[in-house]
Amino acid sequence: MRPLWRDRDTLQIGVDPRRAAALTGLGNAAAIVPLLDGSRDDAAVVRAAHGYGVPPAATRRVLDLLAMAGVLDDFPTALHKSLPGPQRARLAPELACASLAYGDSDGGAGTIMRRRAAFVRVYGAGRVGSCVATFLAASGVGRVSCHDSGEAGYADLSPAGLTREDIGAPRSSGAARAIRRAAPEAWVADDDTRRPHLAVLAGPADPQAAASLARAGIPHLATRAEEAIGIVGPLVVPGDSACLRCLDLTKAARDPAWPLILAQRSDRAARLDPPAQACDTVLAAATAALAAAQALAFLDRAHAATLNGTLELVLPDWQWRRRTWRPNPACTCRAADNADHADHADNVGNTDIRSNRRTVVEEALGGGIGYV
Repeated sequence: MRPLWRDRDTLQIGVDPRRAAALTGLGNAAAIVPLLDGSRDDAAVVRAAHGYGVPPAATRRVLDLLAMAGVLDDFPTALHKSLPGPQRARLAPELACASLAYGDSDGGAGTIMRRRAAFVRVYGAGRVGSCVATFLAASGVGRVSCHDSGEAGYADLSPAGLTREDIGAPRSSGAARAIRRAAPEAWVADDDTRRPHLAVLAGPADPQAAASLARAGIPHLATRAEEAIGIVGPLVVPGDSACLRCLDLTKAARDPAWPLILAQRSDRAARLDPPAQACDTVLAAATAALAAAQALAFLDRAHAATLNGTLELVLPDWQWRRRTWRPNPACTCRAADNADHADHADNVGNTDIRSNRRTVVEEALGGGIGYV
């Protein structure tokens, strides 16, 4: 967050009151602030500040206060050196966002390390799937691959996915090229024997693929955009949360004709010459962006709103809404037997993990600390 001065002695870090913090009573210790640019460790900051006439005790006091306010990052030097300059610059916004969103004090280092070690396999490389893959790779996921046996057509093109050069080529190859454009360091080669940390099912539901992932115990996230509706979820943790079959069983209980509708929708012959999907460029991008966000939340070990739920965007009002889907007792996934599957996502948006405004007040460098 950007440092701003409220007056000669009061430094405000950030602008929005939901993130910002203020430190007052700095006096000549204000000389410390420009030194906190990531080029020095704490000992070097103390030495440099001493050269400006700031006593070491005062410097350490300021550093402690900034750390307590959650606005000081301590990024590991080894990880910093392991990231090439261009990659480090490209990932800087990802690191900063992760640090703020999760309240980390390491500048997002732990988050980016988990992402670099992760493998996500995307099933479907059309408008939504190819965008999900590029968004994940650009966000620092180390290995992203796409499974899609079809050929790219004009309806598959999108600004963040396949391009005109991919027309007539396998969609999976076009997606690999898109991933490399977004993140040249990402691994795109796939190996069916390699187990992904997460699978993304992008497009019409494939019951066989979902069942295979469930049997293997591989977490998977479903997403699609059709009929002018974008849907993200559910995120399935096999045995612990509602699976895709749980949703179908619940729908069948409400609509006796649903199994017949589902069978026709899944019929391969009926999809040999499918109609153009009602999914415009912006809807595809919005759906892919939220799907990538939910995938990252899972990889980052944060709360995912699509666990036991779906997020749905219906045009033309462009308002995301969440629907809850509980594990179905009749499903063979047995998630309903898990007593710990309580759906906490119903409270998404109602609870902040950080206070709305945190102001650290230091009346004098030797005085007490107050939180307002």
